[in-house]
Amino acid sequence: MDAKKILFIAQEITPYLPESEIATICRNLPQGIQERGREIRTFMPKFGNINERRNQLHEVIRLSGMNLIIDDTDHPLIIKVASIQSARMQVYFIDNEDFFQRKGTTSDDDGNEYADNDDRSIFYVRGVLETIKKLRWIPDVIHCHGWMSALTALYIKRMYVDDPCLKNAKIIYSVYGDDFKNAFPANFAAKLKMDGAKDGDVKGVKAEANFVSLSKLAIDFSDGVIQGSENINAEIAEYITSKTDTPFLPYKTEDTYMDDFNEFYDLVMTTKKK
Repeated sequence: MDAKKILFIAQEITPYLPESEIATICRNLPQGIQERGREIRTFMPKFGNINERRNQLHEVIRLSGMNLIIDDTDHPLIIKVASIQSARMQVYFIDNEDFFQRKGTTSDDDGNEYADNDDRSIFYVRGVLETIKKLRWIPDVIHCHGWMSALTALYIKRMYVDDPCLKNAKIIYSVYGDDFKNAFPANFAAKLKMDGAKDGDVKGVKAEANFVSLSKLAIDFSDGVIQGSENINAEIAEYITSKTDTPFLPYKTEDTYMDDFNEFYDLVMTTKKK
């Protein structure tokens, strides 16, 4: 039997970014899942504070060169790759001069969140999915980590619903305590509709596109949900419990999460969402 393919869409991965809850899990989890017999691919944004020379990033010319249109503006998609030798694991990076050539990740040195974080999130998710299409690599499970990956399930279920590489993938969203403070611009829902979302899909973020409504959107379209942090937003936690037809994995400690996640992938792959 062929090994099941797991795609990890991460907001942060150490050692490319400083250690954090997400960055550490997204460094260790793909390696552990690969060691358990799965085939993996791992993506993250190529934030400007990632040292390309020290981490030996290089552009993958055959994957780069596409333009993605966001809010009527063309943005070139650049794909880079690096290897974590000790893990025998490659990491693909989504890059773009407009969005990711800044010293910060989601905010500047003074803690001010970037005003275009919504566009950066859209670009990142679409960039990953377009790259997977170019690789002709068909994932069985797509595991998303961090709010910058929250739109993945919506895009697959709506915008890429007929794509042969993506239409059968099961999407799992890990909910962390990594909230953002400033709501996205008022036209965020309109941008999603321009890409193919339906009005009913985005009604929650149309009222206010904040961390809670974005997380609820991700949960609505996901095939499974994992509590990634021990403490998460109370409203989101309550919303998860209301989704009784969606498999849910409560928070797991560092000692057990690797096997627990691996088993959860099998559960989600065999569960039909109503």
